[in-house]
Amino acid sequence: MQRRALVVDDEPAVCRLIEDVMNSAGMKALTLTRSADAADYLRDEKFDVVLLDLRMPSPDGIEVARQTRGSGFNRMTPIIMISDDQHLSAVSEGFGAGASFFLYKPIDKTRLLQLIRATQGAIEQEQRRFRRVEHCAKVRLTSEQGEIEGETVDISLNGMLVKAARSIPVGTAVGVKLDLSPGEKPFMGSGSVMRAVGENRMGIEFNLLTRAENGRLQELLLPLIIQE
Repeated sequence: MQRRALVVDDEPAVCRLIEDVMNSAGMKALTLTRSADAADYLRDEKFDVVLLDLRMPSPDGIEVARQTRGSGFNRMTPIIMISDDQHLSAVSEGFGAGASFFLYKPIDKTRLLQLIRATQGAIEQEQRRFRRVEHCAKVRLTSEQGEIEGETVDISLNGMLVKAARSIPVGTAVGVKLDLSPGEKPFMGSGSVMRAVGENRMGIEFNLLTRAENGRLQELLLPLIIQE
């Protein structure tokens, strides 16, 4: 059965571009320029991936993402959020609504195809943004309690599991400085301690990443996710 995509963007030219890319990947795309029409399709039909423009006339991409996550058929369907928003909160807002990946305008066809490949296969018990990849890297966490150094056990697009000499209380806001790859400048962001695992491991959820840093994280993790 041919895989299906739902594309919601108020710019017809963007819809046509994405539809052409979908067709080249062997997928059929249903494109909507009125976001208000999306709810009925999400309720009644199953899609393999949903692509949403972040900023549209009401309901915007955030609300349509919430509708997707609240639907029966598409509750676990990967969502690619499309954005030209330069505000630092846009990524956090999109992930909070249920987005799996981000794609920035002007749309790069190669990146779009890479993201589509990342959504292939069955989505099991969790969204792709929670898919954890084993990766050991040095990390420095800064909070009101001071600074500690540790290393990652695994990383996802949403956060990371960190091993350190001591843990930080759940709920604490932290600054993150992470050595993603040797020789590259550190990844910078912020997050919160969401869970403690034993005495020296803690789960950190990212809550504020710049567009550039989110892109670097995707560059690292997407090839590993695709290989799974």
